[in-house]
Amino acid sequence: MTTILLAGGGTGGHVFPMLAVGDALAAIEPGTRVVYVGTARGIEARVVPEQGGELELLDILPLRGGGVSGFFKGVTHAAASIPAARDLVRKIKPQAVLSVGGYAGGPVSLAARTLGVPVGILEPNSVLGLSNRLLTPFAERAYTAFPETDRFFRPSIVRRFGVPLRKTFAPVPYEPVAGRLSILVLGGSQGAKALNETVPRAISRARDRAAHIDVVHQTGREREAGTRALYASLGVESIHAEVVPFIDDMAAALARADVVIARAGASTLAELCAVGRASILVPYPFAADDHQLKNARSLERRGAAIAIPQEEATDMRIAEEIGLLAMDHDRRALMAKNAAAIGVPDAARRVAEDLLGLAHAREERRGGNQ
Repeated sequence: MTTILLAGGGTGGHVFPMLAVGDALAAIEPGTRVVYVGTARGIEARVVPEQGGELELLDILPLRGGGVSGFFKGVTHAAASIPAARDLVRKIKPQAVLSVGGYAGGPVSLAARTLGVPVGILEPNSVLGLSNRLLTPFAERAYTAFPETDRFFRPSIVRRFGVPLRKTFAPVPYEPVAGRLSILVLGGSQGAKALNETVPRAISRARDRAAHIDVVHQTGREREAGTRALYASLGVESIHAEVVPFIDDMAAALARADVVIARAGASTLAELCAVGRASILVPYPFAADDHQLKNARSLERRGAAIAIPQEEATDMRIAEEIGLLAMDHDRRALMAKNAAAIGVPDAARRVAEDLLGLAHAREERRGGNQ
């Protein structure tokens, strides 16, 4: 039986791509044992068991936060955790390890390399995360999503496979409807206060640019009532706004949209590009290394999105961009086409297949040495 260890987590941006790879591993090679390794403080401690996954926890502090002293404390703690990580790797006996970044990715991957287990890195953002950055000399494979990340690795190990997605996403040809503009606003499953407060006003300002505007606005569970009240207070009959706390079928919602307004996390952009839609991106300004802005700029350079930094994202500026897109069907269609060209709907399968190849190659080498 093949055993693959997937290490890392902390945030949804790490955990959900990791789960997508785990699902793909089991689908490609039934009977594969997939073991997740994280920490009790990351969301993997809740999400992985909920999804029926096998989870091991290590006590590892984050490397970020708490300033310089916090960083060195985290490094010291991470180094001290390597013996425990080695014991865990010996117990699980994986044929390959994949680091998705986050607290557990570094120590577990380093421990695996000292035991001769091949290590892959999954980096979904355009900026290499700190944990993965420290692993670059030890990786046998680097799975990337943005060309900006490739330069950190030896060219021979890079596989730009995109961001693994759990649900089924596929390109949907864009077909505009004259006189109507459908806008999908992704205020975040946890809520994005700035988008929820600014975008309704921006859409109201842009109402004269289209005969009718349909809006589906995902607010997060804590911000639904306030956002719904804001749309109602604007009192614009030409705007039909559906305010929801969470969207279950994101692929269908994206397919119905003319324009998507969202943050710029890696998974959001992967879903957006997998379907192929024009977007206005307002990156979360406090993301580590400002990686969301760099993600958004990467799409903008390739003609798939408009990137607006948070400090510039006034209702007037967003309204201006909505208005320009509302009046230019050809531009929306070109942006949608460019986004679809970036999208990799089958990224999870591609990563899983290659990772299994690493695992099988190791077993063949071990068999030949016996």
